[in-house]
Amino acid sequence: MGRISTFGQSLYEGRISFDFVGRRKLFYAISVAILIVAALAFVFRGFHYGVEFKGGVEFTAKVQVADSATSDKMVQAVQDADVPDAGDPTVQTSGDNLIRIQTRALSQDQATQITESLTRAGATEVSQNLIGPTYGKQVATKALTGLIVFLVIVVIFIWAYFREWRMSVGAIVALAHDLVITGGVYALSGFEVTPATVTGLLTILGFSLYDTVVVFDKVRENTKGILKSTSKTYAEQANLALNQTLVRSINTSIAALLPVGALLVAGAAILGTGPLKDLALALFVGMLAGTYSSIFIATPFVSQLKEREPAIKAQAGRVLARRAKLAEEPVAVAAAPVSRPVVTSGASKRTQPSRKPRSKRGKR
Repeated sequence: MGRISTFGQSLYEGRISFDFVGRRKLFYAISVAILIVAALAFVFRGFHYGVEFKGGVEFTAKVQVADSATSDKMVQAVQDADVPDAGDPTVQTSGDNLIRIQTRALSQDQATQITESLTRAGATEVSQNLIGPTYGKQVATKALTGLIVFLVIVVIFIWAYFREWRMSVGAIVALAHDLVITGGVYALSGFEVTPATVTGLLTILGFSLYDTVVVFDKVRENTKGILKSTSKTYAEQANLALNQTLVRSINTSIAALLPVGALLVAGAAILGTGPLKDLALALFVGMLAGTYSSIFIATPFVSQLKEREPAIKAQAGRVLARRAKLAEEPVAVAAAPVSRPVVTSGASKRTQPSRKPRSKRGKR
């Protein structure tokens, strides 16, 4: 702990510094590569929507062992029910002895027919959950409305608090970055998009915004009166703010990711399916992306926008000119004084009388 605290203190005082702002092109390139992969996942794989969004019937059946052989047996039972409207059923295991089968929207008689077929195949305690597509549309509409309202409030809040529209733009860019990456992971992993997923997405927006605002507040503190300064540029002060809040951001993220990771393991490995897994995945990926964007994207992007201002450009020019002038000035070296013999003229030269030894003094 002593080394960690010493390292954090060194970052805060500027004795150790990572050039996040200066290497922003590298971090931009990494983010662009990840976003391209996410976009390709949207196009070629798409989202696996849960029954809540696409509508249909979800059957939950209790079996002796929920393995691949039993899943295939349940799929065959749905097909043997002779209900063409069921389409291609989706089967997922849930725990050790539960299987969920999702089909298209069916009538009550058709759902009962499939239930009887599953029971004949060995399933017990089969339950039905009929959900119409209207419910899914309502959930999606409300989620989109909530997202738009949230983003508008974020823009107004940051602009009012920091008095800087560029920070509002930087925060929105970071939030969009986190949403796209989280959505790409959902598309690649094949996890179901359920109302729990929407809840997780809205939650990570708040986490990402919190981390970004903390860094922005330190940037504002460091850059106060920057136009009168000739020691550091705006980019250097913004980079110092990132280093000063780096340890705090990492510690906060680790503390938040540990319980969320436990939820993800419990939902995916133990329960197998359900809203817990969907919520935990959105939170875990979103928190990781939010930590990355608050450090490597938001502040470097704001610094890039600020450097385009004429006043900031002029201030940076003065700083660089002062440094160049100091580098050209000769360094004064304090020379040690050299002792020189004193040369005296013959007229002023005086001879000192010789002193007799103590033994001969007083004898005449």
